[in-house]
Amino acid sequence: MNKKSIPRLALRPFKSTVAFAFILLALLSFAPSKSTSQTKPFHLLEATIQDTHAAYRSGRLTSHQLVQLYLNRIEAYDKKGPGLNAVITINPKALEEADRLDAAFKASGFVGPLHGIPVILKDQMDAKGMPTTLGSILFKDYYPDRDAFVAEKLRKAGAIILAKGTLGELGGGDTFGSLFGFTRNPYALDRTAGGSSGGPGAGLAANFATVAVGEEGFASIRRPSTWNSVVGMRPTAGLVSRGGMYDGWPEINGSLGPMARTVTDLATLLDVLVGYDPEDPLTALSIGHVPGSYEKFLDKNGLKGARIGILREPIGVASEPQSEDFAKVTAVFDKTVGELKAAGALLVDPIAIPRLKELLAKRAVGPTEADESFKVFFGRSAKSPFKSREEMMHSPDFAKVVRYAQERMRASSDESKHYQYLMARDELMINVLKVMADNKLDAIVYKSIEHQPTLINDGMNPPYVNTKGAPYLNTFLVFVPVIAVPAGFTSENLPAGLTFMGRPYEEGTLIKLAYGYEQATHHRRPPSTTPTLQGEP
Repeated sequence: MNKKSIPRLALRPFKSTVAFAFILLALLSFAPSKSTSQTKPFHLLEATIQDTHAAYRSGRLTSHQLVQLYLNRIEAYDKKGPGLNAVITINPKALEEADRLDAAFKASGFVGPLHGIPVILKDQMDAKGMPTTLGSILFKDYYPDRDAFVAEKLRKAGAIILAKGTLGELGGGDTFGSLFGFTRNPYALDRTAGGSSGGPGAGLAANFATVAVGEEGFASIRRPSTWNSVVGMRPTAGLVSRGGMYDGWPEINGSLGPMARTVTDLATLLDVLVGYDPEDPLTALSIGHVPGSYEKFLDKNGLKGARIGILREPIGVASEPQSEDFAKVTAVFDKTVGELKAAGALLVDPIAIPRLKELLAKRAVGPTEADESFKVFFGRSAKSPFKSREEMMHSPDFAKVVRYAQERMRASSDESKHYQYLMARDELMINVLKVMADNKLDAIVYKSIEHQPTLINDGMNPPYVNTKGAPYLNTFLVFVPVIAVPAGFTSENLPAGLTFMGRPYEEGTLIKLAYGYEQATHHRRPPSTTPTLQGEP
């Protein structure tokens, strides 16, 4: 309260200090408090779910206004300006859905925990009214009959599916596709955004939406999350349904997962995504393992007393431990280990997992799963563009598909190799859990990606550098969750990340640890290529 707001009587000298104190307290009791007289302004850049909902409640913002603000940014920065090219399709009814939510809010309040929150989906899952292109000209006109399970849950929670993000064509590899070209990393425009959920990763980094949903079968959530300085989780297989997702059931490696700029937003989103779905039988395994809410694990002191095992052995694809590039990421990781300790974690550094690399080398896919999952996915719609993967690969347009995707589709596996993988998976799972048990670990920590973001030219031209430095321990094991958190920037000012890996269905523990690390460090910062627009709040 300033002097002008106090009556002159209160400013005159008093013979009795007691009387002065009494009158001053009386005046203050009637003055509006700072919290009620001032309302925190809404800023679009880096806005969280909580920020947005507070602005809705105060009347400073509507869902329609928010959607338009994000559309303005996509218009300015996705195809123009830096040309990130992270978006394939904009929801043509996004503003209409926002208007409906605004009317519902005016009538009875929020419809759900994601009321009016714009979301980007990796274009590997169905959202009715929008094509599911898989980033390929093969599917540019494919419109599914109904929502994926997660899209339906998002809508019921009040979310607005704003856009479909770019991806590695046909669901794998770096973010290149015959339909859209390539996606640029907003932190370094000549480098890849990672893959295969690169569009959602770059879109979140550039503040094109509030949250996103990605998919990971190899390193497809963690890599773009790391290289775009956002948070990403690949949950335990079966926690989130793949109904309506390409490469879903009966395959088990692929998992949908939340991506966000903060751990808090990720936990809120995960609460909405989880649940049993008869269309994806794998979700039956999660029953009894889902807490009331993942938000209850948000503890800023989450690292205090936690026992963390540090895995230093290089395990990334085609990693080059003797290279300068690898060393730059290692320097960030070494600093990160110190930050964990400073936040109160008890470190076991290093840990060794028996036969780790030997067993990882046995990864293989089943000989029939890919064909079966193709039929399950397209069997949801009356107008499937192809009856089988074989028919798709015989399409004249298949020659236009990017080389990595072609090779991935043509790759074969036999029952013998798949059997060896299954045996190796069981052995490695026991080895990992035994190391955790012997050392009383809450989680294992390792570099999210062991190299800096690769150059786009190196990925699109021979020898087609792809997934370099990406650890795939969690997707090899399938039933262990991980969360990748921003860990700062290398000496080249490129994002690096830290991965927490835990026991099956212990997502809550990982959220607690990741939140504690995030709150102790606050490494996330937006890229300079997509600043606040003129007139943007």
